[in-house]
Amino acid sequence: MKMIFLRPLLVVTLSLLVSSQSFAAPDLANGKNIDQQKCYACHAKKTGFGNGDMIYTRNDSKVKSMADLKRMVSLCNSELRLDLFPEDEVDVAAFLNQQFYKFKP
Repeated sequence: MKMIFLRPLLVVTLSLLVSSQSFAAPDLANGKNIDQQKCYACHAKKTGFGNGDMIYTRNDSKVKSMADLKRMVSLCNSELRLDLFPEDEVDVAAFLNQQFYKFKP
């Protein structure tokens, strides 16, 4: 009889653990590392000045909101086959937001 009550409790507990991991705070150090390793060189080429940060701070930026930023990171990941996990995309977007954009979360 006790097993009948414990099983639903176990299922609920496990689902809460899994879902709480998806709401973990972004890892800004991971986002910075990925930006430096996989994003900066490409962005430096695009600016023509060898400074990858200029693409984030230009006046004609396509990124006007946090949603735009997340979409651009996702687009770069898929188009350039960066092989980032979804949580890596979140980390990169959070790092770029903190460093350059300053959008409200």
